Amino acid sequence: MAGKEIMSWDICIKEHIDKIEPDKDKAQSLLKMAMLRYEFWNNIKFDKKYTSIAVDGYYEVIKEQLTALLYTAGYKSDNHECLISFLKKNYSHLSYEIGIIHQLKGIRNDIDYRGFFVNAEYLERNKLELKHIIEVLKEEIERKLKEE
Repeated sequence: MAGKEIMSWDICIKEHIDKIEPDKDKAQSLLKMAMLRYEFWNNIKFDKKYTSIAVDGYYEVIKEQLTALLYTAGYKSDNHECLISFLKKNYSHLSYEIGIIHQLKGIRNDIDYRGFFVNAEYLERNKLELKHIIEVLKEEIERKLKEE
């Protein structure tokens, strides 16, 4: 996964993105579900053997938030990579966060498709970063939902 580039927005638009009417209701609903998931993963005390499941859970929160952000802009995607590409194209000031999200997507794919077990130290090292990303995305979605 290391070194793999984020799919370009041009490829995403051609192959994976549909232009739709902005859907603030769907975005609001996705944000609500994402924050419910976040509350669950943030408050649960779990044994280190469940680290991979927790990391997957944090990824799902961020993926839902990115999907919500896409809906506010009038797009829908059939590809997770394009959610990150959208963020990279439209929120370049979040380049550090985008790098973390892209890395997290790779780890999540390793978990889901290769049975990878994440070392507990990964989550300990990155939990604050993940929380920061979730809060930044939440604020941006809420800002977009308030726009006319």
